[in-house]
Amino acid sequence: MKPLVFVSLEDWDELWRRNQFVCAELARRHPQTPIVFVGISRRPWRRGGAPARSPEGCPNITLTSAWRVLPERFGWGVRFNAWLQVRHLRRVMRGLGIRQPILWLNPHYAVHLAGQLGEVAVVYDITDDWELMTQSDAERERVRAQDAALGRLAGAVIVCSEQLRRDKEKKFGRPVHLIPNGVDAAHYRGVLDDAGPLPEPARTWPKPVLGYTGTLHGDRIDVGLVVALARAFPQGTVALIGPDYLTPAERAQLTACGNLRLTGPVPYTDIPGWMRAFDACIVPHRVTPFTESLNPIKLWEYLAAGKPIVSTPVAGFRDHPGLVRLA
Repeated sequence: MKPLVFVSLEDWDELWRRNQFVCAELARRHPQTPIVFVGISRRPWRRGGAPARSPEGCPNITLTSAWRVLPERFGWGVRFNAWLQVRHLRRVMRGLGIRQPILWLNPHYAVHLAGQLGEVAVVYDITDDWELMTQSDAERERVRAQDAALGRLAGAVIVCSEQLRRDKEKKFGRPVHLIPNGVDAAHYRGVLDDAGPLPEPARTWPKPVLGYTGTLHGDRIDVGLVVALARAFPQGTVALIGPDYLTPAERAQLTACGNLRLTGPVPYTDIPGWMRAFDACIVPHRVTPFTESLNPIKLWEYLAAGKPIVSTPVAGFRDHPGLVRLA
């Protein structure tokens, strides 16, 4: 495989998502191939600006992120920060002896990198339809234009859901490759094992525990539904485990329920232990055009864990009515 410059929507951290799984597996299959994993650009006084380290178990992956010096409220700020990122990545590639890499772009806003790194090919990997997120009209138009540009420039376009495939083939007027998400099933084998202590906070959760793992965001989570669920089971616990991107008003609605627990982010290695506390895995997602574009990794995590699953009729979960109770 050619050297790979993989530009991600997220940093490489303890919360594993599609990007970490893809890069870790490519690194395992091609141990002599250098991979540069590009995280979120940072302010100069924060982490970033140079190759940082290799993640554990992946010595051929280099983690890096560029500086973001100017505010991006104006076009000149965006252009200057983009120039800094190109300059930074060229320096990183020189240091690693990388020439003519494959450029793998996950964020639509990384379109400025195409054609700037001497790449032999560009892959555009779409995991969400960001045009459908809650945002201003100006921001939506910017996302739409960046997405369309990458749809033209990329040698291959990859999506993770059937809805995304249909939408992007129609928009780009070209074939799109569907590569759904998956999971390391072995990672969850211990969920049904009753041996060993639960994580400290979960040991005192009243039963039944109705648990969710994943990012908490108003475009995904139906906050009103979660509140109603907590009130319907006052003797039990509703546990939401994952990074919190809720608005203050949404968070206040949830925390007003005395039996609802927000744990914050939990490392990927610890998730099976927390799921052992669950009596049922829940998916209180909104049913919207945005959630229709998703292929949620938590479907495969929940199935691998072997616990009962109850979900709203969202994409992915409704495709397995024999394994998921739809509500």
